[in-house]
Amino acid sequence: MTLLRALPAPEGFETTGTGIAPSAFGVTDLMCRSIAAVGLELSAFMAATGLLTQVPSVAVDQRLATLWGKYSFRPQGWSMPDLWDDLAGIYQTRDGWIRLHTNLPHHRRAALATLDCNARRDDVAQALQSQIAAEVEDAIHFNGGVAAALRSASDWANHPQGRAVAGEPLINWQGKRQVRLRPLPNATPARPLLGLRVLDLTRVLAGPIATRTLAGLGADVLRIDPPDWDEPGVIPDISLGKCMATLDLKTSDGLERLSQLLSQADVLVHGYRPGALDNLGLDLKRRDALAPDRIEVTLNAYGWTGPWAQRRGFDSLVQMSSGIAQTGMEWAGAARPHPLPFQALDHATGYLMAAAAISGLRAAYSGDPVGTAHLSLARSAHELNTMEPAASGPDVRNWQDNDFSDATEATTWGPGHRLRSPLHVDETQLHWALPATACGTHKAQWR
Repeated sequence: MTLLRALPAPEGFETTGTGIAPSAFGVTDLMCRSIAAVGLELSAFMAATGLLTQVPSVAVDQRLATLWGKYSFRPQGWSMPDLWDDLAGIYQTRDGWIRLHTNLPHHRRAALATLDCNARRDDVAQALQSQIAAEVEDAIHFNGGVAAALRSASDWANHPQGRAVAGEPLINWQGKRQVRLRPLPNATPARPLLGLRVLDLTRVLAGPIATRTLAGLGADVLRIDPPDWDEPGVIPDISLGKCMATLDLKTSDGLERLSQLLSQADVLVHGYRPGALDNLGLDLKRRDALAPDRIEVTLNAYGWTGPWAQRRGFDSLVQMSSGIAQTGMEWAGAARPHPLPFQALDHATGYLMAAAAISGLRAAYSGDPVGTAHLSLARSAHELNTMEPAASGPDVRNWQDNDFSDATEATTWGPGHRLRSPLHVDETQLHWALPATACGTHKAQWR
């Protein structure tokens, strides 16, 4: 049985609704096809496991798929925290443009240390005006930060990392082995993953979207963060349906507890750079010993081969590196780099990770070998760069009341309403049993 390796063709699923995200790229097409991948893999999984007697149909709402890329939650009577740090963003350099990502405190410190300036936006801008974009990009990364110089699509295609990523599959399955999964006796057509244990070791943004999707199909998702971790402006969107716990993995007790949780997990989803889990004492050999019958899905920013395979990165930075922001600038007739209308690389990669997990489950239940699924934001960017836009309709810029569920969601921060499910697999749709909650709300244990 073939494991998921590529985006489904547009004719492979039904599209309902209307509307697109205005862009030089097929952003709405990418969203619809990555969400459809979840539905098609789920459809095959439900048929293979006997939840349904025939392969169910898959439908994606084009409008809702686009809106989920923007933000899925509308607060009622309160305001969401700002998504971006005050120093984050695009700056002009001596020879072009660079984007700094300073949302995390250690990345902010690294950028300021590299630039040797005060923590004021004007001072950062002044410090960068005399710099060569590629040189300061490398220096910030060397100091443990993250940044990306603006490159054109042709520059990226000729860059060693761009060439490496273009040669990678969209989903690369490595190290195939036989996996014997626990039965899910409580699973139903409405909640086909009910009872499945998913250990979530991911951060902003693709990995959390993957595990949020699995939770929406009934999986028991346990996310582990470091003590005092937070992602203001992001957590209310991506903690939906999960138990949010903390462990200090730099301590023997924390690592031992994580090892126990992993030994009981059916699926492991993580976004650690190559070698990071090894440094924690959880290399592949140890993971195989603790959880030989797990499905594992992982991602990184810049791909798994090439000189940047271990480089830190985020969606907004990959857009700068891969030519997307340059092409967007030309399309918009703008004077500065023009990003996608939302972080579509994160969202598409997240849905593809969820689809890969379900594909692995389907293969395992059928007795076929399963490897670890490797995905990257840069490979998703390559997919978008080469995709011919096909979706049409009016611009989707603003929510409407009927885009949201009538049910009130009582989050940690206050009440609000969640967008309706963009995916339907016959009568199955995304639905979450738990509201969005803050990091550290729950104990590090399975429900």
